[in-house]
Amino acid sequence: MTIQASASVPLASWSHATVDVPAQGLEVTRSANDSERADVMRALPLAALDKLEVRYRITGLAGGGWRLKGQISADLVQTCVVSLDPVSSVIEEPFEVEFWRETSDPDGEDKSVLEGPDIEPLAGDEIPAGRIVFETLAGALDPYPRKEGAAFDWNDRAGDAEKANPFSVLMRLKDKE
Repeated sequence: MTIQASASVPLASWSHATVDVPAQGLEVTRSANDSERADVMRALPLAALDKLEVRYRITGLAGGGWRLKGQISADLVQTCVVSLDPVSSVIEEPFEVEFWRETSDPDGEDKSVLEGPDIEPLAGDEIPAGRIVFETLAGALDPYPRKEGAAFDWNDRAGDAEKANPFSVLMRLKDKE
């Protein structure tokens, strides 16, 4: 699957200034409008994106970081890699990312990348919730969607004759002389 580069990331407007996050945290429930869904469809590419909803919470962390944690819910249609027929999918995908002004481990310990949330640098004073939602959705897509029962049956009849005799190409060249 190829994600098409564009001037701006879809859902980029879904960001929050760190100064707007209250001490008790910020709860957000959001649904993509028609224009936002169309931008995501073009960028991924999808045949249809009927629903894109997200619930997340932003909380401040000791030491000056922020945690973005939530759940994506999407109803979408991809194209079958075999038959090119539509393939419907429902995606329910959690995400958790910490943003820090410096990307070194805040505890000073080396940890496996598989432990805990992703850690990203905080560029400016904006938490890019929309970018994280978009990237999580893109990562949750089936890279090779296949309609149930679709099978790729292909026989290379020309290749079978050459497999029988690996020198058949050389023989044809010799005959032309």
